[in-house]
Amino acid sequence: MVQLKSVTAPATGGWIARYEAARGALAGVGLDWLDDLRARGLRRFAETGFPTTRVEAWKYTDLRRLARNEFQPVPEMPVAPERETLAPLLLNGAPVAVFVDGRFAPTLSALDSLPAGVRLDSLAAALADDPAALEPHLGRIAPPEEPGGLVALNTAFMADGAVLRIDRGAAAGVIQVLHLAGGSHAVHPRLLVVAGEDSAVTLVENFAGLGPAAGFTNAVTEIDAGAAARIRHVRLQQENSASWHVGLTRLRLARDATYGGFVVSSGGRLARTEIRVRIDGKGARCALDGITLVRGRQHADITTDFEHASGYAESRQSFKAVLDDQSRSVFQGRILVAPDAQRTDAHLINRNLLLSRRAQADSKPELIIHADDVKCSHGATVGDLDRDALFYLRTRGIDEIMARGLLIEAFVRELIDGVPDEVPRTLVERTLADWLSGLGRTKEAA
Repeated sequence: MVQLKSVTAPATGGWIARYEAARGALAGVGLDWLDDLRARGLRRFAETGFPTTRVEAWKYTDLRRLARNEFQPVPEMPVAPERETLAPLLLNGAPVAVFVDGRFAPTLSALDSLPAGVRLDSLAAALADDPAALEPHLGRIAPPEEPGGLVALNTAFMADGAVLRIDRGAAAGVIQVLHLAGGSHAVHPRLLVVAGEDSAVTLVENFAGLGPAAGFTNAVTEIDAGAAARIRHVRLQQENSASWHVGLTRLRLARDATYGGFVVSSGGRLARTEIRVRIDGKGARCALDGITLVRGRQHADITTDFEHASGYAESRQSFKAVLDDQSRSVFQGRILVAPDAQRTDAHLINRNLLLSRRAQADSKPELIIHADDVKCSHGATVGDLDRDALFYLRTRGIDEIMARGLLIEAFVRELIDGVPDEVPRTLVERTLADWLSGLGRTKEAA
């Protein structure tokens, strides 16, 4: 049993009891280094609990209802859907690892076409077959001491997930990791990506719902990009409107590494997507774009934190949100430039489109610069549909719903066109089309 302090944070006791009940069945139990890592996570969560709105980074997103929820344990063998029903979520021909309620589903996955020098395993299998290879990486990019307490919770409970390893100089092509939530469970998937020097990959992460159940996904992705590695990463969060989702992507870029990311947040009653990037080497380049699509009473939070620890590097961020009904979006973007990170070039922009007077968009861009030879900027805007453009379309015989849809699509299209690969771009476009089909129909999450 993990020894904890006598006083724990509020709303943690139930989670600690669940851990004690589940710990014997977690992947890799008995490995000293992993048991120690999980113990660190549990101790950290016992101390901090769920973040509150008194924490600056969480001031706009309240997790009190989530913390009070009683989620059901994940069954040892979750019920998997028929593979044919997954067609709208899959990329044609791409290797895919599918997880149902946090557990690897081999019958739904397709891993036979992986190229040479590329290995994709479930976390449970990797810990059973080659745990020594994971020890230098797992929990190092995203340690349990990360702010907020949720990485600590994931570290303690991670039962499965994916491990993607790409050898030096290997080209992985497009690889997909699909997470399906089908029950009122709390799942804590972990994805570890180790990209060797001069390697390349296009990674697509999907989080989707199988039904109306109100589950909780607490996901952590660790990406270690070696020198001159080239990573394209598309992350789609599209679970059902009763679910809870918190996800962190933690990324380290070495010298001359490049990262092109795209984030979509359109599902869940409450969803928070956090991306933390550490630029560790000269010549590294990071570009991150994203769109938020919410309606009803949905709450979607995208928070980014870029740390320029090395100079002569670039970063770009551009995010747009479309809000209808009584929904709320949050964007927080921070750029930190270290004292020695001279010749940094970093820019951030956030634009928000309100379709309803009751919708609310909070935007907080932030620059913290400790170097004097840099080019950095940030900006944010909030507005509604162009009435003149809407009137023009109506005079051309286009009904109001279709006209609104055309203007919304034009608003986000420039970002979608920049999705870093044509194959995953189809999934992003499909997500937009599905959301636009609901225009005019209020969908309020419980």
